Amino acid sequence: MSFNFLLVDDSSIVRKSLKKTLALTDLDIAAVVEASNGEEALKALRENWIDLVFLDINMPVMNGVQFMQALSQSEDLSDTKVLIVSTEGSSERIEELQMLGALGYLRKPFTPEEVVEKVADLLKGGSNG
Repeated sequence: MSFNFLLVDDSSIVRKSLKKTLALTDLDIAAVVEASNGEEALKALRENWIDLVFLDINMPVMNGVQFMQALSQSEDLSDTKVLIVSTEGSSERIEELQMLGALGYLRKPFTPEEVVEKVADLLKGGSNG
């Protein structure tokens, strides 16, 4: 089974790095869609089948918290799997995002092994913060 991922980060360098990291894994990837903020991400979700969203927290236009709020209120998108990928380590913020439906957290910078481990766990339906 191949997977479609959505990378949501205002830094094109971070998106490129994450895309390259995913390519180094043994994950069967069908497509990688990119968005630079939450607003673009919502549009991408409506236009593409996405198995997992990699979401940054701090972005202009619509940040990660606002994106998660919009996602949780959307009947057709509320079950979208989201992995927070951020340098922000605030346990309160991470807890807030998990209460809104985020399934896990991956701190930047990350290794390909960390990405594979977290993604494999989430796509099997688990979550381990």
